[in-house]
Amino acid sequence: MNMQTLHVDLAQRRYPIHVGSGLLTNKELWLPYLRGKQVLVISDENVAPHYLPPIDEALQSDGRQVGQLVLPPGEQEKTMLRFSEALHALAMLRANRDACVVALGGGVVGDLAGFAAACWMRGIDFVQMPTTLLAMVDSSVGGKTAVDLPEGKNLVGAFHQPRAVIADITTLSTLPQRELSAGLAEVVKYGAIFDEGFFAWLEDHTTDLLARRDEVIIEAILRSCQHKANVVARDETEQGDRALLNFGHTFGHALETATEYGSLLHGEAVSIGMLLAARLSAQLGRSTVHDSDRLAALLRRLQLPVELPGGHTPAYLLELMRLDKKSLSGALRLILWRGIGHAEIVRDIPESKVLAVLRA
Repeated sequence: MNMQTLHVDLAQRRYPIHVGSGLLTNKELWLPYLRGKQVLVISDENVAPHYLPPIDEALQSDGRQVGQLVLPPGEQEKTMLRFSEALHALAMLRANRDACVVALGGGVVGDLAGFAAACWMRGIDFVQMPTTLLAMVDSSVGGKTAVDLPEGKNLVGAFHQPRAVIADITTLSTLPQRELSAGLAEVVKYGAIFDEGFFAWLEDHTTDLLARRDEVIIEAILRSCQHKANVVARDETEQGDRALLNFGHTFGHALETATEYGSLLHGEAVSIGMLLAARLSAQLGRSTVHDSDRLAALLRRLQLPVELPGGHTPAYLLELMRLDKKSLSGALRLILWRGIGHAEIVRDIPESKVLAVLRA
């Protein structure tokens, strides 16, 4: 087993992020994080056939009482209805306060499972076992849990930290190439907002990343998770600079909502959103067009979209952005940059400037 470990240090406790290969089959690694005898494993129909049987076998052999909830795949399933199904599964398990929810899947599974764990009996343990690159570098770390409403993404949720994150890169072998690229959008984000050196490293390793070379993928995950762990430790509930992690997300969430979580993956929407934020920064005189072009070039090399999809007016996208939970008192609050590696929170941006970028 090849593994490296980081930690998220919070005011009251810390938890590990284990990254490596062969981790899910090493039950001695993750079973100790499950304190009680009742476990609900939540997964989806793409992931469960590959990875749920050995997890279930390990739990059963350890004398655990195991429930399973296997959902259809896709962002469109991250709904109040599916959340209700998760709570019903916990009720059928007769889950106690020391029960644990295991999230085995991508970001949708992790968000929904974590929210169910946050709400059951006012909060029980959960363990993240992310199986997509996007979940490994972003949604599994930091304790944001939520479901979507038709009116917008992640509008109902809670901050609820996992007991541990088990990121087994073996699971990436079954990940479609498009999903891999979508995860790389969130990796690019960390370089874009925090670390120009990491951004340059990504520019030098695009071929190896797309080819899924183990050592390069592990390095990308570790560096991304370290940036996220650092900012979560400083600002667990997004009262300050944790908001920087939302670079590109207000634009991106509007695109996801407009397309009804169908035609764009989350990472693809974030890719377009980051470039829109970079172009808006340049238009406002906060950065250079050269930095925007450099970002666009890297995203294209990673097989990510950089253009707005057709069929939605700028005015409609702006309306969706106003509802985004990152707005304050009805005023747009966006994450922009001063160039690669230097993001900032900007309030009261003129909507005419945002519309101009959307039209362009």
